[in-house]
Amino acid sequence: MKYKSLLLFTILLTYYKCDAQNRPKGLEEKVQQLSDLTAKKSIITLNLNKFKDYVKSPPRDYSFIVMFTAMAPSRRCAICQHVYDEYLIVANSFRFSQMHNNKLFFGIVDFDDGSDIFQMLRLNTAPVIMHFPAKGKPKPADSMDFERAGVHAEAIAKWIQDRTDMQIRVFRPPNYSGAVAFTMLFILVAGFLYLRRNNLEFLYNKQMWAGAALFFCFSMVSGQMWNQIRGPPFYHRSKNGPVYINGGSHGQFVLESYIVAALNAAVVVGMILLIEAAGGVKNTEVVRSQAEGKRRRFQSIVGLVLVCVFFSLLLSVFRAKTQGYPYSFLFK
Repeated sequence: MKYKSLLLFTILLTYYKCDAQNRPKGLEEKVQQLSDLTAKKSIITLNLNKFKDYVKSPPRDYSFIVMFTAMAPSRRCAICQHVYDEYLIVANSFRFSQMHNNKLFFGIVDFDDGSDIFQMLRLNTAPVIMHFPAKGKPKPADSMDFERAGVHAEAIAKWIQDRTDMQIRVFRPPNYSGAVAFTMLFILVAGFLYLRRNNLEFLYNKQMWAGAALFFCFSMVSGQMWNQIRGPPFYHRSKNGPVYINGGSHGQFVLESYIVAALNAAVVVGMILLIEAAGGVKNTEVVRSQAEGKRRRFQSIVGLVLVCVFFSLLLSVFRAKTQGYPYSFLFK
């Protein structure tokens, strides 16, 4: 009889434990568990069970920001690590700010640990940052558009504010590399000028300043300032190999800006050769001797080839990025 009572008690205890695991969690229990997880780490690692319990299943009175990524080196996602670093800055900024509350949580799902979640949400790309509101299902605007907004922490915080009305002030860890580089450059320039203090005629060299002006123009026209503001990846790795030109008209890669700058420089060099072959801007005498005439003809041919070839490549890049342009038939 004693053994039968013990066996019955064990069965009841096991049933109660299984029933407690299967029944849905209450709101207070969810929030408490999420708060405990956030106290240990700003970003909660989610698997299928946690995703269903904390993100999909009601009741919920909090918003959840989830990053879907593929961090494994075998996935060859070059941008994933960069986006994760910026995402972590936002999560840490919210965790240690005075605005921190239990109405917003941050999570992450890696493809190798949560491929079922990717299939559930029909995601076939990474990285993706989505907002799961407290009520209702995510809308198209609840998926962050990196091409339009960028991947910097400030852009992510601004997007979160638009979706949740929670303002997050981004606190970046101190980075002294820029200040050190500027100081070293200043010391080198100052030292060079000091050593050449008795011979500073090179400062009046028009060609040097013209070259510096052209370099600045090429940098700005190619989108270097946009790179500094948006922080795009250097290039993108796809299943078919590396991609150097961004297919959208609202984004670009760092390597793409270098390519555009080089193409513009080649076109400008070609134009300069044509102008010089024609006598220069001062319109000097075109042919002074037979040798001079041959040199100018060769110079004009090289300049014409540079302009035609590299300007055509520029148009090809433009067409690849703006396929729906009204005048795309001109480039066919």
